[in-house]
Amino acid sequence: MKEILVVDDEKDIVDAIEYNLKNEGFKVAKSYDGLTAVKMAREKLPVLIILDLMLPGMSGLDVCKSLKGGAATSNIPIIMLTAKGEEADKVIGLELGADDYLTKPFSMRELTARIKAIIKRYGGEVKTKLFKAPNLELDVDKHEVKVAGKPIELTAKEFALLHYLWENEGKVFSRERLLDTVWGVEVAIETRTVDVHVRRLREKLGKAEKYVHTLRGVGYKFEVRS
Repeated sequence: MKEILVVDDEKDIVDAIEYNLKNEGFKVAKSYDGLTAVKMAREKLPVLIILDLMLPGMSGLDVCKSLKGGAATSNIPIIMLTAKGEEADKVIGLELGADDYLTKPFSMRELTARIKAIIKRYGGEVKTKLFKAPNLELDVDKHEVKVAGKPIELTAKEFALLHYLWENEGKVFSRERLLDTVWGVEVAIETRTVDVHVRRLREKLGKAEKYVHTLRGVGYKFEVRS
């Protein structure tokens, strides 16, 4: 389910946006100040952020600048919420990389339409390049995996397998499906090859191996359980 981060210090506005977005099938995360918003965006990597400019602790413009300047969050689209008379801030926000803006008061129907248009423009989802979980991190651009902050050596197939499972967190994939996707449909190899790679991957992940789950008779999935 696509998650949207809503950032505004006015609880009534946040609650109203949350109610409408949930009715549209979105998952919603909430923040009421700038510093918390930056932290949540980096941890959750939402599909989109709705960001008010007037925030305690850290302004919306600074939040936008921080997120657009970060490798993991630079591609997350941002819709700014502004008050009347903040024309200069709108311009600055757009220059910093914000994708759109709405002036308060606004209709929920318009906000929802803007959100859907932006997500569609991004191809339906934002491709994450940096994945983080307790004691585990995967950086697509650097082709690097860290366990407890220390890099580990993975083969190309082990990296691709971990990346594919994590990118589709919570989904269960059969061995045949993993062969088709990670190894390629034209490769004539046995399904037990997947089991071997999963076993080796788990050994290298150490304390983070618990995220790779086996469903007997079905396949494998990656899931960070609380």
